[in-house]
Amino acid sequence: MTGASVNLTAADGFVFPAYVARPDGPPRGGIVVLQEIFGINAHIRAVADGYAADGYLAIAPSTFHRVQPGVELGYTPEDVAAGVRLKAAVEGLPAPGVLQDVQAAVNMAAEAGPVGVVGYCWGGLLTWRAASLLTGIRAAVPYYGGGMTTPTEIARQPRCPVLAHFGDQDHAIPLEGVQAFQAAHAGVQVEIYQAQHGFNCDHRAAFDTDAAALARERTLAFFAQHLQG
Repeated sequence: MTGASVNLTAADGFVFPAYVARPDGPPRGGIVVLQEIFGINAHIRAVADGYAADGYLAIAPSTFHRVQPGVELGYTPEDVAAGVRLKAAVEGLPAPGVLQDVQAAVNMAAEAGPVGVVGYCWGGLLTWRAASLLTGIRAAVPYYGGGMTTPTEIARQPRCPVLAHFGDQDHAIPLEGVQAFQAAHAGVQVEIYQAQHGFNCDHRAAFDTDAAALARERTLAFFAQHLQG
């Protein structure tokens, strides 16, 4: 398995970096990994490496690059505040905004075969939007997608199978919203864990070993099921 940075070009000509992790052997498909509000940091690179170790070409595009290049934050309160500001700046871009960067990553991932998208926190929200608005995606897995359970996002209709992971102790995503999302999307596989927001990130205090392992097992099974040639 090898990892490196490459440049991708969106439909509007914007050039931005992405971290790419390649499997040792022939890829079984492509996975686009969408970052949290902390940039393409060590954790997101490790997540991409993990999917490459499981046989996928993994691509993590920098979804902050349109507003600030080279973002790589930690998890202090100051880092969180900086990430929130950057997210707001990206969300404020004219449509389609950063989704065209996600599409460019999907297009590259398709060189390896069928494509899945997985994202965490803000990346989970972008994953949900990608499943509803972009092309070439066979399966999507949002982890605790911040904002996914608002009425505007619930109203979206995915074009591909979706597996959504949530924590029952997530103060940013109340269970009432998760239940409303679940009620509106009977076709989406919703899994709820006894865990906090960010339970998949082993760089954060919220990390939950059991929840992360089970969610990953389910995610890999979901991709194995849907990313077949």
